[in-house]
Amino acid sequence: MSMIQKQIEIVTKVLHYFNLEAEHDNFDKIHDTIEKDVVFKGTNLWILMFAIIIASVGLNVNSTAVIIGAMLISPLMGPINGIGYSLATYDFLLLRKAIKNFAFAVGASLIASSLYFALTPISTAHSELLARTSPTIYDVLIALFGGLAGIVAISSKQKGNVIPGVAIATALMPPLCTAGYGLGTGQLNYFFGAFYLFTINTVFIALSTVMISKLLNFPIRTIVEEHQKTKVTRWISVVMTLTLVPSIYFGYRLVQQEKFSLNASKFVDNVSVVEGNFLLKNDINAAKRIITLVYGGESLSDSQKEDIVAKAADFSIEDAKILFKQGLSFDAMKGRNVEIETLKAEIGQLNSRLLLKQAELDSLNSARLIGQLISNEIQGLFPNVMRCTIADGFRYASERESVDRMVVVVIKVKSGSLNADEKARLQKWLQLRLKTTSLKVFVEKQS
Repeated sequence: MSMIQKQIEIVTKVLHYFNLEAEHDNFDKIHDTIEKDVVFKGTNLWILMFAIIIASVGLNVNSTAVIIGAMLISPLMGPINGIGYSLATYDFLLLRKAIKNFAFAVGASLIASSLYFALTPISTAHSELLARTSPTIYDVLIALFGGLAGIVAISSKQKGNVIPGVAIATALMPPLCTAGYGLGTGQLNYFFGAFYLFTINTVFIALSTVMISKLLNFPIRTIVEEHQKTKVTRWISVVMTLTLVPSIYFGYRLVQQEKFSLNASKFVDNVSVVEGNFLLKNDINAAKRIITLVYGGESLSDSQKEDIVAKAADFSIEDAKILFKQGLSFDAMKGRNVEIETLKAEIGQLNSRLLLKQAELDSLNSARLIGQLISNEIQGLFPNVMRCTIADGFRYASERESVDRMVVVVIKVKSGSLNADEKARLQKWLQLRLKTTSLKVFVEKQS
């Protein structure tokens, strides 16, 4: 067999693992499953109502677990898959039914969640709610790949537990209820942000359904002319583009804000101490590119402020607006020189203590590293040594008041003991290595 034939065989085997056609279900069964999930009546309608209330309560009390529960039981994926599937198979009757039921589900969810948030005594917008008001291109990717996983699972004979995971990943119910929060509390910025996120999820889940349906060659369910196919493709492209473009902009803006926050944090650390002034507090508003600095100490002069602003260019945030505020001011305490000097002295003492503590930590870390190095060297020179313990100690004598500092080294040997010559060599080596003659060495045998 030639090299080319072997390579073709290897590629064929690899592609076999990615083959979907071998495991996909009967086309009629797939059609029946999607058509059944499209309709909101009976069981699906009750589940939708329960999911709306659960999601609204979860957002209201900022409970992630409750929100996940609502995503798991929500049946909103049904009509969205129906829209994508009907577009791919040109089943316009099913498309109308799917759009009708989807519009009903969205309207019911908005009305129910709006009423809930209008009546609840808790009206604070918590983090779980705010997280669904600023969609970006990353939400597009989540919806697209989540939708791909969902339609592949629906098409497979072995559906497994993928659908609940897709429901959590794509998160259809929370942004819809967040939009209801915006309506119920009269905050339209929340409504538009959350509803746009919901639109992203809807469009790209449906698009992923179209893609997989085309890939698996789902049969066309009606007689359709070529110009109708072209019209459907054109509309899909238009809706996808209109949905995608704003998310790209918002994604770019998110990346820029994250970059600004990182650079601004480095800048703030750099200007924390300025000639007798100490930074007490700071606030970084990445969205508006504003940095607020609150200093304590002597009031900043105009030249000092100019120097601080000029430093922003070193951190690539020269376009940031920097606001200065004065906290504790020594200048405002004129006539109280004693108190001012006391405060300055206390600040100086605190700085000295901090430096001393840092030096102690550095010393401890250095001693630990040196001790490990010496232990390794001893074992290399004296193979009979198992381990060693090195510690600083003090020697006290009753007949005198002075206290001598000394280093105590405890050597543990594997078997037998060190002879007198070995002990002498070890003592001398340790004195040179530790740079001290005040040294006491103890040898222990392994028990």
